[in-house]
Amino acid sequence: MTDTNDAAAQGTTDKENTLFLELKDGRVTIQLLPDLAPKHVERIKTLVRQGFYDGTPFHRVIEGFMAQGGDPTGTGTGGSQLPDLPAEFTPPAKARYLRGTCGMARTMNPNSANSQFFIMFAPAPSLDGQYTIWGRVVSGMEAVDKIKRGSGSSGMVPAPADKIIKAQIAADAG
Repeated sequence: MTDTNDAAAQGTTDKENTLFLELKDGRVTIQLLPDLAPKHVERIKTLVRQGFYDGTPFHRVIEGFMAQGGDPTGTGTGGSQLPDLPAEFTPPAKARYLRGTCGMARTMNPNSANSQFFIMFAPAPSLDGQYTIWGRVVSGMEAVDKIKRGSGSSGMVPAPADKIIKAQIAADAG
């Protein structure tokens, strides 16, 4: 994975592996990467198709780092009813955390990813090989950039947090 701009130039033609997030400032298009993280991509698609992400907040947003969402409680402690996933870490030589990279959030346990995810505002080499990469933004990064920021070192966003209005797999879009 070289750069988000390269991905945007290539476009996404695989509708089954394209995710749309409708945010207050526009649509974000994410190319899903099943070759890197097949179990995590399948989880994202399952939850999207259940409507799980619709209305969920970006509860942790740190300027210059990332925006985290996917927790219906908005506390950072919630998830789906599905079991946690085993790690699918990618070697940094194959994929890195760059601007627009989408990764799965987890606890200290590497096999604890469930529904929470984050979108990178900037590169973060410290995450390379430590968190599962499941997608990359190919358009709409300007809408991600406008997500309400949190405060303090935790980046917790005070209410009302910006939310995912609707998440949809492109193949299901009308």
